[in-house]
Amino acid sequence: MGFIAITREDIDVAQLLKNAKNPQTGGIVIFVGTVRDDGIEAMEFESFDEVAIKDLETIAEQATEQFSLNSVDIIHRNGLLKVEDTILVIVVGAVHRPEAFEGCRFILEEIKRYIPIWKKDIHTRGEEHWHH
Repeated sequence: MGFIAITREDIDVAQLLKNAKNPQTGGIVIFVGTVRDDGIEAMEFESFDEVAIKDLETIAEQATEQFSLNSVDIIHRNGLLKVEDTILVIVVGAVHRPEAFEGCRFILEEIKRYIPIWKKDIHTRGEEHWHH
């Protein structure tokens, strides 16, 4: 397993890619989730870090086993993020590209399904709304 973290700092995608490369990895898939402008000016993310990290580690282990992955990195941001800021980075390495793609998608869907991370939309009209 690779690097699993929740951080308030920006994420260095280039360094994660460099770390994922090795002679046994033929495909690396990187997912970068960003704050999009759909009527909001920012989002705030908060999590119960101890539980969220354990759950992320469990998802990484499941994906590694199910898709024969060589490496998995998952980094999620907390705090106030503006439009175009990076929220989440998933880096998956596998011997072959199909497993890398499938493993990355599995991880993303599992994160969205049950990881205890909440987000608050901050609208340009001054409205705020928390949701999971």
